[in-house]
Parts: sequence; structure tokens; C-alpha cells
Amino acid sequence: MSDTLLVTGATGQLGKLVLDQLLGSGVEPARIIATSRDTAKLADYTAKGVQARVADFDDPASLDKAFAGADRILIISTDALDQPGKRLKQHLAAVAAAKKAGAKHILYTSMPSPETSVIPFAPDHLGTENAIKATGIPYTILRNGWYMENLFMALPHALETGQWYSSSGEGRLAHIARADAARAAAAALASAVNESRTYTLTGGELRSTDEIAALVAKATGKRLDVVHISDEALAGGLKGAGLPDFLIPIVVSFDANTREGHINMVTNDVTSLTGATPVKLGAFLEASKARLAG
Repeated sequence: MSDTLLVTGATGQLGKLVLDQLLGSGVEPARIIATSRDTAKLADYTAKGVQARVADFDDPASLDKAFAGADRILIISTDALDQPGKRLKQHLAAVAAAKKAGAKHILYTSMPSPETSVIPFAPDHLGTENAIKATGIPYTILRNGWYMENLFMALPHALETGQWYSSSGEGRLAHIARADAARAAAAALASAVNESRTYTLTGGELRSTDEIAALVAKATGKRLDVVHISDEALAGGLKGAGLPDFLIPIVVSFDANTREGHINMVTNDVTSLTGATPVKLGAFLEASKARLAG
């Protein structure tokens, strides 16, 4: 019998896309287990034959029950960033449950270069990677680059004012569309390959903030100037805009991480896993004019 494939966080933005990719690639729905704290949100998938199970990362017993009988388990990192240590605790519970379930393969969505990254939650990812390796179970680590969709957090307002405040300097990164990350994750999950591997998933082009602004201006027809400021000034602006205190150092660290070169990389891993080239940022922005308008 073919392996059963489990996706955690299946009602999230990435999780749903992974389910869609699995089904679209011809994986039998009965082989797919989708987990969430609220399985009612998975009704569209259960109607197609996908199994839905309750999994709460704060309730280890629910994870044991949800993971039972799953052969290949994709652990999508949670968004619990409000309390230091909470997310790592959640991830470790999921890893322990996967081992207890007798999983044949564990997959995990991490981030690029967690060993050197200055982002506050990088240790969560590195700790989870190490815990997975310590199980002795074959694994696939998917170090997802920065999503193109993350640009929507800043760009609509920036386009209103014509100014995009950034402390990223001349640092460059290769954004990846969330759909490309999902395609890669689905391909890895459904693969028959059982060797342990680590992939870094990026787009195909390195861009600085100034270069991204030029692409945005071209797509929207609106002028957008980058205003280069310090980390401290950026933090002050975010506080003035009402961003929650716990998020301010995280958001500032994104620019610092880019400026210091910790995410300056392009890989061929998306193509290696999917057989397709990742979408280009310019094309993504052209297709996203409505969202850029806010």
C-alpha cells in the first residue's frame, strides 16, 4: 500500500496550497491526512476524500492521535511568535509525536541559514531541525526563503505615500512565491525518496529593496522611493504605526538579516524538486496589482 501523507497546519496559507498540489498531482485523497485545530475548515477537502484530524500543537495527546498511522509527515512551522520558546515547544511536541507514531519520514518547513541568521525566531527553526535529526528518522528540511506575499505587509501603505522605509541597505534576497514553496513541499512529501536531505527554497533572482521598488513602480505605474534608515528609526516608525511591541524587533530583524547578507542566496532546489522554474518577482507583482492597491 502507498504511504500515507500527513500535512499539519492544513488550514493555513501554505498548508492549503500543499493539499491542493497533492490533489492536483494525482495523489489519491484517501492517502492524505490533513490536520488542524478546527477540522470544520477542511470540509472542502474531506468532501474529496481527504482525512481530517484534530491536531493542537499545545496538546501533545492530540498530536499522538492525529499522527497515528502516518508514514510521511510534513510539519509546517507554527506562527506562535508572541511568547519566547512557545513555538519551539510546539515543534518539539510534533517531532516527538511523529517518532511515537513510527513515521518513516519527517519533513519540516524551516528558514534559510538558521545557524547564522539574526532573526529572533531562527533558534526555533534550528532547534527543530536538530530535534528531527536526533530522532534517527529520515528527514527532509525545507528552508523556505522569504515569501513574495510578505511584501504586501508594507507595499500598499508605501505606495500610498510614495515612500518605502527600509534598513536593508544594499542587501539582496531572492523572494519565493508561496505557491512555489507549496509545490516543492508537496513534491517532497509525495516522493518515494527516503534519504535525508536539506533544501533551501528561493526564487531565481536576487533583488535589493531599491530593485524591488523599481519593479513595483513598473507594475503599478506609481512612483515608489526607498528611504534608507537605521534599524532604530525603523523600529520607531513601526511603534508609531501601532505594531505590537513583540513584533517590532522581529520585523526590524528582517531588514538587518538582509543587510548583513544572511539571505543572499539563489538555489536550484525548487526546480530540482518540482521540475519547474520558480515564478519571477516582476511577474508576481504584475499579477498582484489589486493586492498592491491595498
